[in-house]
Amino acid sequence: MAEVSNSKLLQVDTGILKKDACIVIVRTEWNAAIIDELEKGCLRVFEQQGVKNVSIVNVPGAFEIPFGIKSYWDANKYRDDRPDAFIALGCVLRGDTPHFEYVCQGVTQGVTQLNLTLPVPTIFGVLTVDNQQQADERIGGKHGHKGEEAAITAIKMIALVNSFHKK
Repeated sequence: MAEVSNSKLLQVDTGILKKDACIVIVRTEWNAAIIDELEKGCLRVFEQQGVKNVSIVNVPGAFEIPFGIKSYWDANKYRDDRPDAFIALGCVLRGDTPHFEYVCQGVTQGVTQLNLTLPVPTIFGVLTVDNQQQADERIGGKHGHKGEEAAITAIKMIALVNSFHKK
């Protein structure tokens, strides 16, 4: 099983942090208590790292996340404060129908497509879990805090993109 303790993800040593980075969190309205905790984890990391320009966009469900991100990018890509990264936050709980697989596949493929077409990274912070206990384990439980991890990943990816422009 993948464990955050087996990685260097939580080490924020990305060189010079872009303090004026603009990060947009696109979050779902479904499973709001879980999403609220994921968002709090993101914001906690950004506050610790001095990142102040964070916007929150709400979409109805996980399937709508890619559209929300693409629409936000299209509306803001020519602005001086255009996004440097997006974070997709959602939680899809398995139910009794195949709907779970369709939603998970759709949001995963959508975020992958955004990462291949947008010039800025989209971080996958969508929990795909079987039950509430698994979700709880990922918002500060034994599997770490996936909101914090998403924020750290955004910071690292912004630094990576910026390193390409300096060469």
